[in-house]
Amino acid sequence: MIGPMSTPDQSASVTRASDAGLLVISSLRRWGVVGLLFAASFINYLDRATISVALPMISIDLHFGPEIKGVLLSSFFWSYALMQIPVGWCADRWNLRWLYASLFALWSLACGLTGLTGSLMVLICLRILLGVGESIYLPGGSKIVTLLFPSPERAFPSGVFDSGTRLGLAVGAPLIAALIVKWGWRYMFAIVGFAAFLWVAPWLLVAPRNLQGVRSSEAPRGPESSWRIHFNRNLLGICLGFFCFDYYWYLLVTWLPDYLFTVRHLTLLRAAFYAALPYLVFGVSEPLGGWISDWLIRWGWSETRARKVVLAASFLSGILLIPAARAETPHGALLFLMGSSLVGLATGNMFAILQTCAPPNEVGIWTGVENFAGNIAGILAPIATGFLIAKTGSYLPGFALAAGVLAAGAFAYWFIVGKLDPVSG
Repeated sequence: MIGPMSTPDQSASVTRASDAGLLVISSLRRWGVVGLLFAASFINYLDRATISVALPMISIDLHFGPEIKGVLLSSFFWSYALMQIPVGWCADRWNLRWLYASLFALWSLACGLTGLTGSLMVLICLRILLGVGESIYLPGGSKIVTLLFPSPERAFPSGVFDSGTRLGLAVGAPLIAALIVKWGWRYMFAIVGFAAFLWVAPWLLVAPRNLQGVRSSEAPRGPESSWRIHFNRNLLGICLGFFCFDYYWYLLVTWLPDYLFTVRHLTLLRAAFYAALPYLVFGVSEPLGGWISDWLIRWGWSETRARKVVLAASFLSGILLIPAARAETPHGALLFLMGSSLVGLATGNMFAILQTCAPPNEVGIWTGVENFAGNIAGILAPIATGFLIAKTGSYLPGFALAAGVLAAGAFAYWFIVGKLDPVSG
């Protein structure tokens, strides 16, 4: 369903059920919203990167070993994963203009306060609070894209807004390292966290006042139906595939700076710059992969074929993580790490697959279920990698495991997820 007024290009594109509820706003404004989602995603991962980059210094000050570091890196995901389904449900029903702004402010506050901590328990509590706030970024962002763009056009804006996460790491890693070197890790957390509040004002100016979906007239009513999820084969495949993708990604997020510092013997600042390059490749790849599949659809490919081919090809590049661990020099390892980050080409397509398969009034909660599954991997990857490092004295087993898990994800998307059509009422 669209509003009483529509632009010619929008009305011509609204031809399928997954386009129900499109909001009619100017093209400039909808891309302004995407730009602010990109900025929020950038800040989101800038805040997440703080703990990974600061970890060598924190572990020296507070005497943390590999197992404790793994638990600390994992703690964010405990709340982040558990909040995905409730936040996804809220994203389908509440005004995202205010929901997104409120949770953004919460996560910025949690990041800023981290510099005041002096114990493992307080650090873990603030990372849990950070996870509660940041839980809005993917269910909220994905839902907003479905409200602003018709189905064949969603992979590119999805890739654009989510690329902020990877670019946040690319820019954030050296920036955070520089702040730590100059002022120490405690002041770094305060600067990064509290400066982020500047984002809220432009968001409230640009986001539509009623940024929420319209429930389908055919949707069942009543308290039982309000939590209903159409769980089917497509959602199962999406969850399995995203779990595998996130296992791979969160290994890079949590352990890459520490790997470059402890194994490749780089200084903290140089390790941060080296880590920034794979993150940059990952971020640039996201909108590129979405653009490629959207272009293939315009060229005549089916949506199913275009999304899955780009996704499977990008997943295969993850095997380069294994030779990265075996490279003889830091420069050789960096080249393989950058090649392995072409996995980012899959990201916009994964979001577009979900947005097409989900019922229009369940995009938020489907995204929440997907991201819950993915962030179970966020809990497991840091702990499993820390355990393997402690037992073997090498990063190679952890890197090989992540590459193997990612390959299984390609299988899930290709063979379990079926034709890209939304389920019927």
